Amino acid sequence: MSPSSTLERLILEHQQMITVRPLSAADWDGWRHLYLGYADFYGVETNDEKLSTLFGWLLDPDHVCDGLVAAPSNTEIVGLAHFRNMPSPLRGTEIGFLDDLFVGPRARGSGVAEALLREVDRVAGQRGWGVVRWITRDGNYRARGLYDRLVERSDWITYEMTAASTGRVGS
Repeated sequence: MSPSSTLERLILEHQQMITVRPLSAADWDGWRHLYLGYADFYGVETNDEKLSTLFGWLLDPDHVCDGLVAAPSNTEIVGLAHFRNMPSPLRGTEIGFLDDLFVGPRARGSGVAEALLREVDRVAGQRGWGVVRWITRDGNYRARGLYDRLVERSDWITYEMTAASTGRVGS
């Protein structure tokens, strides 16, 4: 067996020990801890009101947002993914959008992020999404290394229009 196939086998075996499942109400404490880490990683302030709103959306079967969590062998959750459908006018169809993907620091490099991405891809197939799109920070090199290995990078540039950037009054 070649070294690369041995490594691939070990990675596959490790990923099979990771359980990825839909978020449930019982996940609040672990999810909250991870999401606070995610917000801190990106330097975004949040509070329990915002977290409760998001968690409610993720549990509401009628809301567009869905949530997944990952845990090695059904222990405490160590990763999360939030995604949703979005229209793609040029394609004339719905596609997927991955809003959030985060793995706690102790579980990074263990295959959790890849397992979450593969589950999002499986859901995309079920829902008929030909594309799942997401953005990440330019300096997020560790995650970008995974993305570059698994998926195709687009050539789109993202902009954000805010009241502060345009001088808009209100909100």
